[in-house]
Amino acid sequence: MRSARENGSLMPPKYILNAPTKLMKQEGYSEGYRYDHDEPDAFSGQEYFPEKMGRQHYYDPPERGFEREIKKRLEWWERLRKERNKEN
Repeated sequence: MRSARENGSLMPPKYILNAPTKLMKQEGYSEGYRYDHDEPDAFSGQEYFPEKMGRQHYYDPPERGFEREIKKRLEWWERLRKERNKEN
């Protein structure tokens, strides 16, 4: 809720927005979008948060039970995101 209050209604990156019209395509909507399932490990690493907002961190799983596995997966995705964003 705090993020919504602090940032209001910001536009997501154009590359994840649909471009159903010729004008929207000319304006760059959906340009550069990488479909996750076409990428190695089915993960593109693209950012979907609004650019003015930056990447947010909402959940920090504790080191217990299945949340330990979730934490590993989140860390793995973060490493992949950094690698993939260096490449592109």
